[in-house]
Amino acid sequence: MLAAIKKYFRYPLEAAVAIILLSAFAILPFPYASWIGGAIFRIVGPWLKVHKRAHYQMNLALPSLSSKEIEENLKSMWWNLGRVAGEFPGVPKLHGDIGNKYVEILGKENIALANADTNGAIFFTGHIGNWEIAGNTLANNGSNLAAVYRAANNPIVDRIIRRIRSKVIHLLLPKGRPGAKGIIRHLSTGGQICMLIDQKMNDGISLPFFGQNAMTAPALAELALKYNCSVWPVRVERLYKTKYKITIYPRLIFDLSGNHEQDVANIMLKANRILENWISERPEQWLWPHRRWPNK
Repeated sequence: MLAAIKKYFRYPLEAAVAIILLSAFAILPFPYASWIGGAIFRIVGPWLKVHKRAHYQMNLALPSLSSKEIEENLKSMWWNLGRVAGEFPGVPKLHGDIGNKYVEILGKENIALANADTNGAIFFTGHIGNWEIAGNTLANNGSNLAAVYRAANNPIVDRIIRRIRSKVIHLLLPKGRPGAKGIIRHLSTGGQICMLIDQKMNDGISLPFFGQNAMTAPALAELALKYNCSVWPVRVERLYKTKYKITIYPRLIFDLSGNHEQDVANIMLKANRILENWISERPEQWLWPHRRWPNK
């Protein structure tokens, strides 16, 4: 009964709201869409239930911050997340001279090196800054991108999101076994994949993240070890309003022990530490409302 109510009432209503907002954001100039999205989230965000979780998790990860500093960071976080939402439909337009107006790229030579790896390449990042710009920038610089995504609960909204993302990432694969097979096929042809590795994965491996054990998806390490594909960290920072800096760092080199489980853990620990450093430098730009740690 409840499923039927969601299907016939809630889902269409949510989809209607999403279509109206995304259509308006798509029509508006990029800076205006960004500002309006930020303003909406800044007003609504602190009243949401997940705000308390965000406060708790920031305090857990960054205990040196005072309660006042945490609240100030969370206000800025809601601004950033709202800007990400407002910018979302406009990101595929950020190429050529338009892209150069908003995005500064460091380490562009590393994209070329990754694209030349015949074993395929993995770019990884987290939900930091505007993470959607990562895929857009890589694709604009010749990467043949594939990505695994977690479908939105609302199937109508999910189709809308996929339609926008497919303008940049042409091979979007669903989470699960079919997606894993698609990623393997893509890497075998020398393609590149883009991964967000900072979300909780219930059937992942438990590893420290900001000193607290967190379930971590091991796919990046498993793929790198099995198919010898290169791994490249990608960081997106919001510098000011709609001005971004994206940094593609040199290929990660791993010291392997020969013990598969230990090597997977060590690779993911290294990746987690990279994200920790980025988040610590700009805590207001990470997705703190996401339930990253168990029972939080």
